[in-house]
Amino acid sequence: MGEYSNAEYVGLEEDASPRYDNFKKVSIVPLIFLIFYEVSGGPFGVEDTVQAAGPLLALLGFLLFPFIWSIPEALITAEMGTMFPENCGYVVWVSSALGPYWGFQQGWMKWLSGVIDNALYPVLFLDYLKSAIPGLEGGLPRTIAILALTMALTYMNYRGLTVVGWVAVLLGVFSILPFVVMGMVAIPELEPSRWFVIDLHNVNWGLYLNTLFWNLNYWDSISTLSGEVENPNKTLPKALFYALILVVLGYFVPLLVGTGAIPLDREMWVDGYFADIGKILGGIWLRSWIQGASAVSNMGMFVAEMSSDSFQLLGMAERGMLPDFFAKRSRYGTPLTGILFSASGVILLSWLSFQEIIAAENFLYCFGMIMEFIAFVKLRMRYPAASRPYRIPVGTTGAILMCIPPSLLICVVLALASFKVMVISLLAVMVGLVMQPCLVYAEKKRWLSFSMSSDLPDFLSAHHGDTDSGKQ
Repeated sequence: MGEYSNAEYVGLEEDASPRYDNFKKVSIVPLIFLIFYEVSGGPFGVEDTVQAAGPLLALLGFLLFPFIWSIPEALITAEMGTMFPENCGYVVWVSSALGPYWGFQQGWMKWLSGVIDNALYPVLFLDYLKSAIPGLEGGLPRTIAILALTMALTYMNYRGLTVVGWVAVLLGVFSILPFVVMGMVAIPELEPSRWFVIDLHNVNWGLYLNTLFWNLNYWDSISTLSGEVENPNKTLPKALFYALILVVLGYFVPLLVGTGAIPLDREMWVDGYFADIGKILGGIWLRSWIQGASAVSNMGMFVAEMSSDSFQLLGMAERGMLPDFFAKRSRYGTPLTGILFSASGVILLSWLSFQEIIAAENFLYCFGMIMEFIAFVKLRMRYPAASRPYRIPVGTTGAILMCIPPSLLICVVLALASFKVMVISLLAVMVGLVMQPCLVYAEKKRWLSFSMSSDLPDFLSAHHGDTDSGKQ
């Protein structure tokens, strides 16, 4: 999928120093499952594609959409993440290409979309438990439960990224296994003709595309953990490759089983329907297992997302974009201030509905991805000879062509957003546009302390300089 070299991290300058940490690094297996939970967490939530478009389009969507979106995004993450193996992730990509102002906007939009996304998981977790505990359906008990669950999972993030990584492995195995069992049980019931049902006159394209996009994006989120990865130059591309296979199979196989083994009733295909399919095919025990897997999957997605969000804030502080207190680590090596800020955002946003959360995060995420594509192409053009331990085997023209299909998809997703979501998201973008100059002013007045880590290369001098490679 690409080309490797043994070059060390030198940013865009030849004399830049590599970064070293005293904290334990994340190895490839936990990293694969952290990516799995950043992107997917299992087939929970894909049922809406069948309701929106029927079996054939749902199956084709999860086969073809990765080529339009997931593979280009994962490849760009592998190249840029090894070019800049630090916790600033996509923020430093955009800063290197477009300058620190737009890098800050990238960080703000991506952090906010991640926090909005994370607000969903405690709510979904309780939704799977309320059938067994009716008191969790609403009111004060539900509010207390959301707060307690958020604090418990936040504490897990505080205890260390390696802890989160191995917890993700255990939760991932538990979440995937019931669908393996369901697939084996369903073999005698499969009728291939059910897979080819299509009705183009009855397709909810907005729901269909938003569901596909939500379930197959966020590959770049792992870049904000690059500084915590063991040998990121080789580990990150391999982990992205294996996670991509795991995610696609984790969606496609359960959909293949569910649509092929059960007579079609599109209205039944809503969140949680896989548990009902499990009961039909295997009995109550399989339904309970799938429900439990769905609940713990939300826990896995929460801790993985919070890890990326909080380490992103730490990385931005190490780059001098945020006040120094964001760069402080706990005794476990975790970004305490970033974790607290991310957890507070989750609690404040947990009142949003499921549909509003998906639409709002998709809208903000799209803006961030546009800047990533621009940064990727611009760095290829301006610094073609810069060190890229993993390089996508295409030239400048190929890099541009690779970004066109996902860019067109972004335009479609933005066009399908409701007026309410559009207004709220644009207001959020405007907050970031104002926030960065305010932080610069606070630094000049010495109201807040900012500093750049001495272990990181200075991309600004390289960005403004006329290097030989930039003239090629």
